Amino acid sequence: MRTLRYVAMVILVVVAAVSIGAPLILSASYETQFRDAPNSRPSHEHWLGTDALGRDRFSRVLHGTRISLLLAPMAASIATAFAAFIGGVGGYLGKGWERVATTTIDLVLSLPWIFLLITARALLPLNASPTITIGTTFFLLGALGWAASARVVCAHAVDLRNNDFVLQARALGVPEWRIAIRHVVPNIQPILVAQFWISVPIFILAEANLGILGLGVPEPMPSWGSLLRELEDLALVPGELWKLAALGLLVLVVSSFQLLMPRSEVRTR
Repeated sequence: MRTLRYVAMVILVVVAAVSIGAPLILSASYETQFRDAPNSRPSHEHWLGTDALGRDRFSRVLHGTRISLLLAPMAASIATAFAAFIGGVGGYLGKGWERVATTTIDLVLSLPWIFLLITARALLPLNASPTITIGTTFFLLGALGWAASARVVCAHAVDLRNNDFVLQARALGVPEWRIAIRHVVPNIQPILVAQFWISVPIFILAEANLGILGLGVPEPMPSWGSLLRELEDLALVPGELWKLAALGLLVLVVSSFQLLMPRSEVRTR
């Protein structure tokens, strides 16, 4: 298992380095159109051919990968922060705070958040810049996708509140803030890290779903979702396997993130 984690880490580092350094290794931009070569096959000039508008597909795959690898962790950070505040604080304080936290979490989980995300994304003005649209999309992913993580954090905080070493610290007269800093936070931190790693591939897939629906990263900027829209005509795929590059890279990256997910442990002090 440790070997697989090392392999996954190497894959992610290589993919991230290549995608971030795309402007340095590519001769064509993701939006440059080669009007004399639309839907061309792979060649020395275009390694993955071109799309229907004559844009270099290899360049677009690398730029779409860079967007997901940079912004999905940001969305996961937002979701983890919400989970830590709502689930952690509510679970540790208990009583009315716990009821409010669990009720809020259950309410958010009962809502079809992917449809809320689609609705919120569709309400953005059509003339919004790609940068604003991308930032808003991933912010909404984080702001709407925290509830599942918060439930796990809340349950762990409740266990910590009733744990023997916490009760002993209270019996010794240790201030509550010191208990939280010395005992609760260090033991919740592994849970938050695990939830962060779980959230990253989820948000990558969520953005890809939005892109397939035409509500993700706006054109001409590429994303995995917009690249996967080329696979709508499945009859052409067997004869044009290079079009599966974005799908293969998406599966590889998501699988690597899953392998990197750390195991959470409870540490007593």
